[in-house]
Amino acid sequence: MINYYEYETSPRKEETEYVNRKRKNTHNTIHNREELKRKIKKAQLIQTRKNIKHILEIGIGFIVFLAISYRYAIINSRFSEKENLKASLANLQKQNAQLQVSIEQGMNINNIEQAAKEKLGMQKLDNNQKVYINLQKKDYVESATNVDENKTETWWQKFLKTLKGE
Repeated sequence: MINYYEYETSPRKEETEYVNRKRKNTHNTIHNREELKRKIKKAQLIQTRKNIKHILEIGIGFIVFLAISYRYAIINSRFSEKENLKASLANLQKQNAQLQVSIEQGMNINNIEQAAKEKLGMQKLDNNQKVYINLQKKDYVESATNVDENKTETWWQKFLKTLKGE
């Protein structure tokens, strides 16, 4: 390459360098374009893979978030169900206590006597309806000295008697 200019009306360079450069540039340009296209395709492929990876990460995060939200929803529904059951249990216990109090109030002797007179038509006994029995004060109990012989036999003796046919 010539690094100087000629001092004339127009500067010029040697023609061979100019032609060679043009041919080299044309060949290099085509080769560079193909190489550049390959590099761009590789870069696009790498970028696409990175994008797909990011999309998958976001999708997995979203699925995990949905699973956690679903779990909390189930826990919340079970908790509300438990609270409803507690409230109904408290209500039933209150009713049970009220019924026990009403039963205890209704179990006094005056209420029972009044119900017997009104609903069942019962009356108190008169002296002529009462029957008195005199019992002797002496106790008649027989002693257990006479024991049956069959009751004192052992099971082995009973078995032998059944074999003999007695």
